[in-house]
Amino acid sequence: MSAVQDAVDQSQYLTFSLAGEEYAIGILRVREILEYDTVTTVPQTPPCIRGVINLRGSVVPVVDLAVKFGLPATPLTKRTCIVIVEVDLDGTQTVMGVMADAVSQVMDLAPQDIEAPPAFGTRVRVDYLRGMGKVGKRFVLLLDIDRVLSAAELAAGAAIQAGPPEEAAPGQGQDATAQVKEARVP
Repeated sequence: MSAVQDAVDQSQYLTFSLAGEEYAIGILRVREILEYDTVTTVPQTPPCIRGVINLRGSVVPVVDLAVKFGLPATPLTKRTCIVIVEVDLDGTQTVMGVMADAVSQVMDLAPQDIEAPPAFGTRVRVDYLRGMGKVGKRFVLLLDIDRVLSAAELAAGAAIQAGPPEEAAPGQGQDATAQVKEARVP
């Protein structure tokens, strides 16, 4: 089934704003919306992962979609919220949070109001989009949340931010045991 047909099959979307653009996620993927509160940072995670929250005893990662899309980090305001979504992460249903500047509304989109994503011209990679929803004279970007939050995408984002690995000088990069053994050889 094509991504556009998939988008057509879902008629209700939760819309939210992020860096001046309006995005939408299929309402069936949204579990709840939380006011932004304490997010605990976790060392060695990709830059787009803002941290984790405690959601009724469960650890839930929070992704800053703005950073994921190559934009400045989402500023914290009184309207900033976390949209808790259920994604298919390598075949397992996983709960994750995505930050939004503000949640707008739940809207119905008729099949004729959904277009294929353009090949260019959006701030978001085209393969992250299920389609474009026509709302009056403007468009809402319909996100493929499974693709945006896939394990491979999050890992790729971390690798890009880390940059290329540095070449180790002779003697560097060896583990401590190998260095000790070399020092003991007569």
